[in-house]
Amino acid sequence: MAIRDLMNNIHTVPLIVPVAARTDNTAIVSAIIDTRGYESCTLVLVTGTNTDADATFTVLVEDGDASDLVADGAAVADQYLLGTEALAGFTFADDNECRKIGYVGSKRYVRMTVTPAANAAGNIFLAGVAILGHPALAPTANPPA
Repeated sequence: MAIRDLMNNIHTVPLIVPVAARTDNTAIVSAIIDTRGYESCTLVLVTGTNTDADATFTVLVEDGDASDLVADGAAVADQYLLGTEALAGFTFADDNECRKIGYVGSKRYVRMTVTPAANAAGNIFLAGVAILGHPALAPTANPPA
């Protein structure tokens, strides 16, 4: 039985928006997430039914202080991740599942890149959301602004 309030203490932001099936090995780069005003950040992926028989999907998390991550975007050191990028990745066999990875670094901006490999014959269905928690001001807005 759920008796505690999480809703008023999180802010959700689209990370990877759903699109028509992806059919190649083009890297999927998420939106850049601004963590200002929040003390926790979890990046969540949701897979659909993937039709390729041997595709794999690796995850990279980057951070930086520049809002576009061009000047200073870099791969996040493992010590600033909760979970691993390997555990956030998935294969063709991981249909209709969720993966998550937490960020506890000191940079303001975060993004994720999912890179398919061997997706020559299939369709990739993938979406994601960033969950920002431990807000400086609560309750958080609903719907999220």
